[in-house]
Amino acid sequence: MIELKGNSVIVLDGEIKRREAANRAYLMKLDSDHLLFNYRLEAGRYSGRDIPPGAHGGWETPVCQLRGHFLGHWLSAAAMQHHEKEDPELKAKIGVIVDELAECQKDNGGRWVGPIPEKYLHWIAKGKDVWAPQYNLHKLFMGLVDVYRYVGNAKALEIADSFANWFEEWSGGFSKEKFEDILDVETGGMLEVWADLLQITGKEKYKTLLDRYYRGRLFQPLLEGKDPLTNMHANTTIPEVLGCARAYEVTGEERWMEIVKAYWNCAVTERGCLATGGQTSGEVWMPKMKMKARLGDKNQEHCTVYNMIRLAEFLFRHSGDPAYAQYIEYNVYNGIMAQAYYQEYRLNGNNHQHPETGLLTYFLPMKAGLRKDWSTEKDSFFCCHGTMVQANASWNRGYYYQDGDGIYACQYFDSEVIADIGGVPVRIRQTQDRMSGSMMNSSNTSGQQAINEITAIHDHMPSYRKHDFVVRTNEPQAFAIHCRIPDWIMSEASVYVNGVLHGKTAGSDRFYTVRRVWQDGDAISLILPIGIRFIPLPDDDHTGAFRFGPEVLAGIGEEERILYIDGEDAASEIETENEREWGSWRYFFKTANQDPSIPLRRIRDVGYEPYQIYFKVKKSD
Repeated sequence: MIELKGNSVIVLDGEIKRREAANRAYLMKLDSDHLLFNYRLEAGRYSGRDIPPGAHGGWETPVCQLRGHFLGHWLSAAAMQHHEKEDPELKAKIGVIVDELAECQKDNGGRWVGPIPEKYLHWIAKGKDVWAPQYNLHKLFMGLVDVYRYVGNAKALEIADSFANWFEEWSGGFSKEKFEDILDVETGGMLEVWADLLQITGKEKYKTLLDRYYRGRLFQPLLEGKDPLTNMHANTTIPEVLGCARAYEVTGEERWMEIVKAYWNCAVTERGCLATGGQTSGEVWMPKMKMKARLGDKNQEHCTVYNMIRLAEFLFRHSGDPAYAQYIEYNVYNGIMAQAYYQEYRLNGNNHQHPETGLLTYFLPMKAGLRKDWSTEKDSFFCCHGTMVQANASWNRGYYYQDGDGIYACQYFDSEVIADIGGVPVRIRQTQDRMSGSMMNSSNTSGQQAINEITAIHDHMPSYRKHDFVVRTNEPQAFAIHCRIPDWIMSEASVYVNGVLHGKTAGSDRFYTVRRVWQDGDAISLILPIGIRFIPLPDDDHTGAFRFGPEVLAGIGEEERILYIDGEDAASEIETENEREWGSWRYFFKTANQDPSIPLRRIRDVGYEPYQIYFKVKKSD
């Protein structure tokens, strides 16, 4: 199955476009000299006596052992954003940075181009405590490969290929057992980049590096069905397994795929997930199906969300199993959208001193009464800063796939896909009909107002989501459109073709297929019943979170609240309020019978307020 991306997919969703624009603005706002500072310093190309004014702080300061890591993420994000839509300014900035990296490499002797000294790697070989130098250096490799792949910059590939020579020589000086000790110090995605470079160049040295970076101490227990993950640092191992995924795609060797499947089974299938889709606490994997004691201040590290989405996407492409696309949907709404580029969901008259925006929160706390901790633009640069700019540079990915004459619609955001089917170009435009009936978008009601019966038909927010797909083709064409039926639907979904009922689903978490000879203007309407569900913890049926469709709701409040309910259905305690503003439905909720009531918002709409995601539910006396 082939993912359709790049300029084949056009994002139309207003919220997604806002996030893309904010990300692009942030990428451009960061000064190139500051991004390059640690590289120039290491290469002897900076002669100042002080740190330059405005230099980046946090993990990018020249006294941090991970300094320089962010530039690699920046290059990847800028390359991906350019790949989606031609961006001459981003391309020019990428070119300036790559040119300076080439000069740094030259001044370092022709191979080394890292922002840290080579001795860091010699030190970890001797057992000295150094903070993840290979994790750091992988980011630059990744960025250079992406710049070559998505921008066509040949110099970026030359830099990476020459840099790899240093690693080939260095890694060849150790026995397999000794190098396993070295691999125990976080390597990030080094395995993945060797696979990338093997595919691009075909050079034998990358086969050698793939073999050397095979981490048997992790992979073998997974293959044996053991659990090497519980209480282990999650984002150390996810990139390593992403490397296995890439190695499988490049080499075709089944051993790599077996590791990926075993990892997913251990990390997700047998471990379970929070209602948001996350599975970590304090950066480590929580115990299998035991999460109650881990609801704390450091749940759901953003890096793990981004990298697990990438792993799920790989598994979907190679299996077609919609469960992986469902996993992605939960993590997109309740992770990527909840933890970066926050913009206040305004409530008139709700005066406060909080900012109306937020850049990034490292974690998504699950302990009641805590808040998201937002980073700054230039004084943080922890690891998730990097995955943030990458995640928000690739919003047109993961929506559509093609397998022969079939198009798979996996995520439901307004968008357009362009595909080649039997040599015929076909466009499919997806839009959500929010069934509000009115196109009013401000409080100015003096303009022309057409009478629309929909406004009366849907007197309250509809209990279903409606997504329309319109086909555009210059000539009739036979192919299939496969629509994913999510597992959050409240009852069977209905599918209409040109306004006529085509069928209903027998269940959820599957694809519904419409195969026909499509004419220009033919349309599918997908009806997905939506509502609120109570999602209990794996280890406590009486403690859970509420999801409205795919989106987790959070109660606003300083203190933990227990919910007292009369019946068996905890979800019936949550109801909508303040549901309409001019021409739009709104997403405000509250408890129905608690005293005082608890207001709830979608977790992505929560900014600086204290909140509670998981509630203990008890029967009223």
